[in-house]
Amino acid sequence: MPRFLACSQFLSRTHSKLLSSALLLIAALPLAAQAQTSIGPVTATAPVVQGFAAVSRDPRVQAMLERIAANEPETLAEQVRLTQIPAPPFQEQERAQYYLQQMRDRGLEDAYIDSEGNVLGLRKGSGDGPLFVIAAHLDTVFPLETNVTVEMRDGRYYAPGISDDGRGLTVLLTLIDAINSSAIPTVGDILFVGNVGEEGPGDLRGIKAVFRDHPDIDGFVSIDGSGLTRITTGATGSRRFAVEFTGPGGHSFSAFGLVSAIHAMGRAITKIGDLQVPSEPRTTFTVGTVSGGTSVNSIAADAVFELDMRSNDAAELARLEERVRSVTALAVAEENARWQNNGEITVNFRLIGDRPVGNTAAGNPLVQVAALAYREVGSPIQQLRTSSTDSNIPMSVGIPAITIGGGGSGGGEHSPEEYYSPENSHLGPQLAFLLTLSLVGIEGVSAPLMERQ
Repeated sequence: MPRFLACSQFLSRTHSKLLSSALLLIAALPLAAQAQTSIGPVTATAPVVQGFAAVSRDPRVQAMLERIAANEPETLAEQVRLTQIPAPPFQEQERAQYYLQQMRDRGLEDAYIDSEGNVLGLRKGSGDGPLFVIAAHLDTVFPLETNVTVEMRDGRYYAPGISDDGRGLTVLLTLIDAINSSAIPTVGDILFVGNVGEEGPGDLRGIKAVFRDHPDIDGFVSIDGSGLTRITTGATGSRRFAVEFTGPGGHSFSAFGLVSAIHAMGRAITKIGDLQVPSEPRTTFTVGTVSGGTSVNSIAADAVFELDMRSNDAAELARLEERVRSVTALAVAEENARWQNNGEITVNFRLIGDRPVGNTAAGNPLVQVAALAYREVGSPIQQLRTSSTDSNIPMSVGIPAITIGGGGSGGGEHSPEEYYSPENSHLGPQLAFLLTLSLVGIEGVSAPLMERQ
């Protein structure tokens, strides 16, 4: 019994010490909890919360936020003007020239158009801070002859490209004007970019050129379309090919028995269509276009289909490409064997699109600041998503990047009935203003929240 009591007393003293330590930890927990802020799927750490608060509470920032809201009618008028300048992929020159002048008019006197057709304007910071790039894309998916006249119906603006990316381009101009008009000295440098080549066959050529020519970029944000509920933090990769079949060709009757490029193509498409791909990570494919042959009474000497393959996982995308190449080679072999090698079909995969896979972690300061800015303007973030945007390029090489919306709401993107609804649209440029200043820092107020790479 005494032995038990001694043991019991020891345990009691030990328990008392542990309890005291636990109470000290518990007492500290509220401070730690207050130091972190949860905004939907994002948790912002104490330094980021404090730095963002210092920026957002600055009287100059508050005054400019009010001015942005008051000037929203002019922002919408500029959106209409931009939308009505056609800008198909590889034909963005007219819109680029207009955009260059708008940048210069808003204080970026040294703005220029680079060799790829991008419009760039640099605002230097006051110290040894990061280089931050914020961009919107000049191009649309619509052919040059498309009617892009903006119509107002039931409170909405209707026109091809009015939202994607007429809104993003306009928000970027409003942001330039707000930062320069406020005369707020930033620590880091800001490179504003109206880039070409985001849509379809453009293959992100504009942003590829920006990162080729500016290897010292520390972070990137693209403003693409409308809305303020999601942040794109993941990059869906894609590989696109023109798959070209070539053979001897001949008359459908007198040369019957020759191999056919179109028959080989048909065999390949059937085999590709039977492939199974995982739903997670999401992986997709489609044969989007087909063409070839000379006439209805000819054995085809040539044929081609265009293939789009996508995945959120680089390894899965590579695996799908390997399988597609394998079944296509088998289809060609079957066509050649079917006609007892009377002529020969060959196949060539010509790369026409390559968008890399990547992501920016939810804990990255860039994502944290964005989430805080969303909440500050009254539209808390609801979702982190994966998509294919200009952010694919920096994400793929480990540079923090996200894509955000420009405020308001839209629908019918990539269709003739695309529209933009301006309800609370001023929140878009307000968010971009807060996000940008917090990332590059304000001299004497807050250090840059964007990390140097």
